[in-house]
Amino acid sequence: RFVSRGIRIPSKKSTAGDSLHRLFSSQSNVGGSSYTVVDHTYDAVVVGTGGAGLSAAIGLSDHGFNIACVKKFFPTRSHTVAAQGGINAALGNMTEDDWRWHLFDTVKGSDWLDDQDAIRYMCREAPKAVIELENYGLPFARSKDGKIYQRAFGGQSLNFGKGGQAYRCSCAADRTGHALLHTLYGQAMKHNAHFFVEYFALDLLMSSDGSCQGVIIALNMEDGTLHRFRAASTILAAGGYGRAYFSATSTHTCTGDGNAMVSRAGLPLEFHPTGIYGVGCLITEGSRGESSLLRNSEGERFMERYAPTAKDLVSRDVVSRSMTIEIREGPGVGPLKDHIHLHLNHLPPEVLKVILPGISETAAIFAGVDVTKEPISVLPTVHYNMGGIPTNHHGEVVTAKGDDPDAVTPGLSCWGSCMVDEIRRPGQSQKPHEKDAGERTIAWLEKLKNSNGSLPTSNMWLDMQRIMQSNAAVFHTQETLEEGCQLIDKAWESFYDVKLKDRSLIWNSDLIETIELENNLINACIIMHSAEARKEWRSPFA
Repeated sequence: RFVSRGIRIPSKKSTAGDSLHRLFSSQSNVGGSSYTVVDHTYDAVVVGTGGAGLSAAIGLSDHGFNIACVKKFFPTRSHTVAAQGGINAALGNMTEDDWRWHLFDTVKGSDWLDDQDAIRYMCREAPKAVIELENYGLPFARSKDGKIYQRAFGGQSLNFGKGGQAYRCSCAADRTGHALLHTLYGQAMKHNAHFFVEYFALDLLMSSDGSCQGVIIALNMEDGTLHRFRAASTILAAGGYGRAYFSATSTHTCTGDGNAMVSRAGLPLEFHPTGIYGVGCLITEGSRGESSLLRNSEGERFMERYAPTAKDLVSRDVVSRSMTIEIREGPGVGPLKDHIHLHLNHLPPEVLKVILPGISETAAIFAGVDVTKEPISVLPTVHYNMGGIPTNHHGEVVTAKGDDPDAVTPGLSCWGSCMVDEIRRPGQSQKPHEKDAGERTIAWLEKLKNSNGSLPTSNMWLDMQRIMQSNAAVFHTQETLEEGCQLIDKAWESFYDVKLKDRSLIWNSDLIETIELENNLINACIIMHSAEARKEWRSPFA
């Protein structure tokens, strides 16, 4: 019930005209407003240009396909740039390693819940992917013998958990995401990829037979024009929905746009232990790999009680639960006893300068902390999203159809490599749009733009985030989830009463933030109701 856009439903107050069948002339009029609509045809459309989207664009361009990349901001501002720790791959540069040991750790870390075929593929191919990135020019940190430096990370072991700590995380100091994103963007610029920057993708174009024909409508925020993309394949790499929560390491643009588009198309759909208290900025797990320590208000290294062997380097879901339990049971830090201390001040300053320069800078700027002298106040913070759009391990989007629970949705993917076989050949002719494609989206946009309710978008954002943080965070009970379902339902219903002051389409931040709010409300409702419906604990929750 949260999938359809509530404000899109026709009502007596709707300003959209009865007949929309001529919307897609060069100038279209809806409710008295004029819209310029531009059509494009490509072999494939990639929504999002972070690490995943750029990788897909590079791979497809390598095969000669004509690619459009649609992004609501400049590619190098994608949230991939904020990743700190590194990339897990069994290269064996620091100690002996094996991808099967990586497989074991990943399956165990998922509490045996994840798709083991997909994990096998990922772990087996990870070393090749890291070497490929090195060949692209990614400036990995180096060991003394010149190999890619690999640090310890939580939940890693040797010899199927029997051989001690693994050093498997390939990194570029503590700014791996920054190095990765800029390297991939440089590679993408060398290929035949066309970038549509500051275009906000609004909906998927689904045909009557259930296949996907491209991004249905994207709004050019610079000039207010609308753009339809026609393509044999669409790749979704639009990022997560972390901003559904009050405290998140995600950038403010992580609003679940891709998930929301898939939900509206009728298809089915983690916490990080250490974010800076009161700010949410990420403190990489790699800091614990480099010997940082978590302590409570009594100075106790409490992880020794929860994980006597791995201690602070146990998997992040265990650390998050342990920190939450410590805070709830009393020995939290601060006047409100609502956070934990992360210590780096026992490490030599010259070491911190080399291996964790970004963390040192972030702590100084956002927490006012000199990590060489004092601890950082941290607490479990929403990091990235587990789950989302269901795919097979080839990246093709699947849905239940008849007796087949894994029926492939033609033309829709969350991974670029499977598209190479699907598109067949560069420049092949595309199916024409169905004549009413996009009518509902434009009618909805016109109505939303002219919304004149009583609730400002900013108030509704804050309400949603507080509900999610209080009722669907690391620790929750049946009672808190039932309460959360009622509260998030009310938040969704209140979207009917949203108020926009800016009626334009050009650089209308009020409109864009309201669209993002709606997308994240869809994600929030799905998260809350799914958590309430599942009567068991799953790995990230206490």
